[in-house]
Amino acid sequence: MASHYVVRHVDRAAPETVAALRAAGVATAHEAAGRIGLLGPAVRARQSGVTIAGSAITVSCHPGDNLMIHAAVEVCRPGDILVVTTTSPSTDGMFGDLLATSLRARGVLGLVIDAGVRDIATLREMGFPVWSRAIHAQGTVKASPGSVNVPVVADGQIVRPGDIVVADDDGVLALPATRGAEVAAAADRRLAAEAHKREQLASGTLGVDLYDLRPLLAELGVRYVDRLPS
Repeated sequence: MASHYVVRHVDRAAPETVAALRAAGVATAHEAAGRIGLLGPAVRARQSGVTIAGSAITVSCHPGDNLMIHAAVEVCRPGDILVVTTTSPSTDGMFGDLLATSLRARGVLGLVIDAGVRDIATLREMGFPVWSRAIHAQGTVKASPGSVNVPVVADGQIVRPGDIVVADDDGVLALPATRGAEVAAAADRRLAAEAHKREQLASGTLGVDLYDLRPLLAELGVRYVDRLPS
């Protein structure tokens, strides 16, 4: 028989590092990290205009069975984000407003699930943000063992317990906590550079000049002409 675990303790990143990455957002943090850690596009935001960042509490479930999500609630702390996966593909509605209520009582910021959620209207009314593969009313059982706080794969990306998870309208990013401070500093530099570029673009500077792209266009054989040749 395979072993299954509920690991009680994970190493979490410093709150100021998590806050800095939240302020940066998914796209900037992903670029600052060297384009690593991004979940695929199938797991997407089910609300608009929400950004969260926190430490990952990971859950590996049997498809169609949310037993281990219930087991995971006990080990969550304020500021955590629950990341749920299944051992084979699933779109069943494994999470709804009752579990959200339980997680909120523990201070959990939101859910990332590579499966389905339901009660979505109530979740939106509650202001409990979720990123999911599907919205599906199909219910689940509570019968099969799994694990909490083990490495999992969510939409093609490895997520480890304690990883810094950033989620917004652009998607979901998972970064090793040990790289958090480094990436946050790089993200801050990118934000400053982007602010300067935004000012230049707003003043009318063209992107091809701002990024010095004219030599590249010429090298690639792109010609400027007033009209197509007859």
